[in-house]
Amino acid sequence: MIDIFVYGTLKRGFPFHPLGLDGASFLGAVETLEPYPLLIAGSFFGPMMLDRPGEGLRVRGELYRVEPGRLPKLDELEDVGSPGSFRTQILVAGEGSGQVEAIGYMKSQSWLDPVHTGYLSDYQDRRFIPPWER
Repeated sequence: MIDIFVYGTLKRGFPFHPLGLDGASFLGAVETLEPYPLLIAGSFFGPMMLDRPGEGLRVRGELYRVEPGRLPKLDELEDVGSPGSFRTQILVAGEGSGQVEAIGYMKSQSWLDPVHTGYLSDYQDRRFIPPWER
């Protein structure tokens, strides 16, 4: 099994959750141990986190445990394979729980055009335009 940290459109109540994490084991609300830059960017108002630990704010999100066979669908939803879109290991912790190493989805600077917000600690924006509506 694999632990996944989600901070944006894969969270419960957002458009990609039913497509990628429906039925997955929810382990709880967590926060990154280090600050990261999380912004709303792109013509589709996507939440994007950059792999720059130590910059930005500690990011709140959700932790899930999934079977390895679910990764290709999650990678597809997160555009892994497109230039500047990748996954990496990230340390998170929840209230009353120890730290966990989980997969986190990241973007490079090239995805940030245009930028719509400053750094965020908790994605709650509802302007995201899913691919089927673009």
